[in-house]
Amino acid sequence: QVQLVESGGGLVQAGGSLRLSCAASGRTFSNYAMGWFRQAPGKEREFVAAISWNGGSTVYANSVKGRFTISRDNAKNTVALQMNSLSPEDTAVYYCAATRNWFTPQVWRNYNYWGQGTQVTVSS
Repeated sequence: QVQLVESGGGLVQAGGSLRLSCAASGRTFSNYAMGWFRQAPGKEREFVAAISWNGGSTVYANSVKGRFTISRDNAKNTVALQMNSLSPEDTAVYYCAATRNWFTPQVWRNYNYWGQGTQVTVSS
């Protein structure tokens, strides 16, 4: 089992920044690739970003590329999502997730463990 707890969400004005953090406990964190997903009301869960076991590879959704940065610290068992130039379209609940499958990190069904989510609201 891997337990994941997100933090750092909140209300921010358009153009602002937020940094989300996800703390992991349980099994060896460095064995898992990590992803961030988001879900807005009435919409399907959407891939945001993912990072490989050692942080050597990252993948981003086109909608956030150049604005968001995913990173991890295996010594601290944490993964972060730095979000800049936020827009109202980024408003959603953001989830971090863990997977042993790096072949298709964009697919949420491949993730075995999920956090409870943190709300991000961007006002116009």
